[in-house]
Amino acid sequence: MNDQRKNSQKSKDGRGALDGLRVLDLSRVLAGPWCAQMLADLGADVIKVERPGRGDDSRALAPFLKDANDKETMESAYFLCANRGKRSITLDLSSKSDQEKLRTLASMSDVVIENYKVGTLRRYGLDYETLSKENSRLIYCSITGFGQTGPYAQRAAYDTAVQAMGGLMSITGTPDSDSGGGPQKVGVPVVDVLTGVYASTGILAALNERTRSGLGQHIDISLLDVCIASLSNAAASFLLTSIEPVRSGNLHSTTAPSDLYRCSDGSIIINIGNNAQFIKLCNVLKLDAIAVDPRFSTNTQRLQHREELESAVRAAFARGSVRKWVAELEAASVPCGPINSFEDVFSDPQVKARGVVRKVKHSLGEDVSTVSNPIRLSRTPINYEKSAPLLGEHNADIDKLLDGR
Repeated sequence: MNDQRKNSQKSKDGRGALDGLRVLDLSRVLAGPWCAQMLADLGADVIKVERPGRGDDSRALAPFLKDANDKETMESAYFLCANRGKRSITLDLSSKSDQEKLRTLASMSDVVIENYKVGTLRRYGLDYETLSKENSRLIYCSITGFGQTGPYAQRAAYDTAVQAMGGLMSITGTPDSDSGGGPQKVGVPVVDVLTGVYASTGILAALNERTRSGLGQHIDISLLDVCIASLSNAAASFLLTSIEPVRSGNLHSTTAPSDLYRCSDGSIIINIGNNAQFIKLCNVLKLDAIAVDPRFSTNTQRLQHREELESAVRAAFARGSVRKWVAELEAASVPCGPINSFEDVFSDPQVKARGVVRKVKHSLGEDVSTVSNPIRLSRTPINYEKSAPLLGEHNADIDKLLDGR
């Protein structure tokens, strides 16, 4: 009991779960920086290495943070979203002296994250084979579009192209027969984000293994591999049956009724996963005849007679407002949700109660709103003291670190 009570208390020294871990972030744009930010959120000291004068490509992508005088700065929302809690230094990889600085930093670090084209860093003596000779404990994570091997290894790739090549777009969107139908990309660079999460998981796994072997290793993460892995049940179904999945918009392919439904003032989405939920839905919508109709008695039957069922459900939803149906369905424990705008999302009482949006102090003196990390740790909570850094903000700090080595 005493041990349980002790473990439930927060860490008294305020250190994060990854305190003491040093990470060199040589990556740009989203997938690599997202991975490094995950580690920074958890307490690692992440040193972001950027090009002098330009920095990360995402620094140039509008919109930009405004200062106290309502004037735009050069700090972009895109950069802010993926570089929280890091330190920034500027180094020119083509410079012999800067290459030596990086090699020295790598010898003092636990992790290197990079997303250069395959073979690029080898030219500068900054590849895993070279750096691991000086630091056998180094964990080196390479993030590329197609991986370190295979016929596409030298190709460059961005999220949208990978969504297309990896099959995700083929199942996203409405059927070709619908007006405006066709493949669609997901509304955010979801493969980049998932790649960052997979990469951070791989790094944590390698760190754990290092406690046994004392050795680091090279981690090879590919956006294409991640995209295909994210196909989850759709991929499993194809591999089992060889049947190509089809785009069905918001219609769930394996359960019914499960779709987006128009109400009198907006839209709602539901997902009926079992017979009990179906009966509850019918009770809420006053579809008594549907509830006892043998054509809809099981999910298999409902799928076979989906057209008739959906017609009745759509007509029922059209008779009430989104608020009415959400309240009644939630009271009946039927999975549902309104189609929220971003304004709706960030004003939602549940979102507010969870502290999803945090104010973080930026070095320019402004408070920046940031979406918090969804990981909630009871004893070593995530620290939100530092926003994303200014370009080269910590050059002097890192020089002191190198001088004192």
